[in-house]
Amino acid sequence: MKTGWRKSLETVICVLLGNVILSVAVAAFVVPHGIIMGGATGVALTVNHYLNGNLSVVIFIVNIILFLLGTFTLGKKFALTTLISTVVYPIFLSFAQAIPGITELTDNIMLASLYGGALLGLGIGLVVRVGSSTGGTDILALVLHKWFHFPLAVFMYIVDFLVLLCQALFSTSEQILYGILVLVVTTMMVNRVVLMGQSQIQLFIITDKYEEVKAKVLKEIDAGVTMVHIETGYGAKQQKGVLCVIPNRKLYSVNQAVQMVDPKAFITITQINEVRGRGFSIERGQ
Repeated sequence: MKTGWRKSLETVICVLLGNVILSVAVAAFVVPHGIIMGGATGVALTVNHYLNGNLSVVIFIVNIILFLLGTFTLGKKFALTTLISTVVYPIFLSFAQAIPGITELTDNIMLASLYGGALLGLGIGLVVRVGSSTGGTDILALVLHKWFHFPLAVFMYIVDFLVLLCQALFSTSEQILYGILVLVVTTMMVNRVVLMGQSQIQLFIITDKYEEVKAKVLKEIDAGVTMVHIETGYGAKQQKGVLCVIPNRKLYSVNQAVQMVDPKAFITITQINEVRGRGFSIERGQ
């Protein structure tokens, strides 16, 4: 029960923090420089250009319309995971825009694009990382995916492209180019945040002396190993491979230990972004 509450609290905190960061990015870097962007904010910027209304109010209306569409089409479970972002983002944005001097952090549109894209990606990544949604035009892409059964990524790109295209009608070529830069930086940052974790090195060692290698890694390096049944390609020989995941600082020691046992050992080394489970996110004794 405690674990469930802790998980729920972590989700809420990440969603709220992600929306705060999104709001600051839009208020400080996107809106002051007229940079185009996708999502519900992009739709609101387009509507706001012609109606000259309050951006936060327009975003709230757009989010509510899309939220209702998603609720009726995708069900209650979707609604619960999206409700927080749908409501709090416009509220946070109105507070962010009221911060004195927030629109004057930089007059350099390149800096605004880089920082804006990075913060947008960080905010979206925090929300997506806990299995929630920022809502907005992602809902429309999910609805289209359910109706027409084409890949979701295709609809997400189509929707964002149409939103950017609408803004391009009243934006300069420079604003369009910087908008594309923001989109690229945002996408890269989202991927980094979603995969953010305890970075480790994974080694897969193939040698005839696998038992000796296993003993050295376990006892001398104090690292866990997994023995994998393999068959050599050339000789069709049945043997075992040694798989181990270690911190970066232990890579040299493991390499040296393997070389001492078998200088001809075949080793692959891979950087992995996140490791979970016993010995990493859980204590070994548990």
